[in-house]
Amino acid sequence: MNIRCLAIDDEPLALQQIVAYINKVPFLELAAQCQSALEARTFLENDTVDAIFCDINMPDLNGMDFVKSLTVPPLIVFTTAYSEYAIEGFRVNAVDYLLKPFGLQDFQRAANRLKERLETSTAPNTPLTSDNNTLFLKTDYRIVKVSIPDIRYIEGMSEYLKVWIEGESKPIITLLSMKKMEERLPEYFMRIHRSYIINLTKIQEVNKNRVIMDADTFLPIGDMYKETFQAYLDTKYLGK
Repeated sequence: MNIRCLAIDDEPLALQQIVAYINKVPFLELAAQCQSALEARTFLENDTVDAIFCDINMPDLNGMDFVKSLTVPPLIVFTTAYSEYAIEGFRVNAVDYLLKPFGLQDFQRAANRLKERLETSTAPNTPLTSDNNTLFLKTDYRIVKVSIPDIRYIEGMSEYLKVWIEGESKPIITLLSMKKMEERLPEYFMRIHRSYIINLTKIQEVNKNRVIMDADTFLPIGDMYKETFQAYLDTKYLGK
């Protein structure tokens, strides 16, 4: 598989470095190099590429706005000296984010991710789940394997989800809807609030309108979810 690439950077030396790295990777093919997003836009009016290595900070039209303006953008790897663009790069579904100065090893990693993404996108019916107990979630430009039984709860925050895992102090943050996540989870998960899905096996206590997952985690039960949650509790309750 040859991946046709467009390199964009307003700094001649930086552009020269990207071109040199592209030429060192056997499955990458340089389609063109441009010193501005406007020049790149003109090129794309008459040609197509599989991937773009694009600087963000450029005059006239920055790389982020350029990518957002493309009707059907190819795969994107952003290159920049400013780490604060990482989250915004994640929003536009960039494959990778190279922080300048980067070396050939970092570039090779990004190239491999491009190759993996293209191979995945051309594979028929590629599932999000590899089996009934595993999910693959995209986070920080990586795809990580998650054991479903180890998920404690899921917290919705705008268009992102925080997936809290047993034994981990920080959540996995992924661009995904609560509805899509609900569809992929087994029956021992339940939505108890518009912002929370819990693993029912991880509950420690139910206290009034809260579910206690541990000493530091108290999750609210939303009004529209109370009846369903109570019905579940009734099936498990022993006593008078």
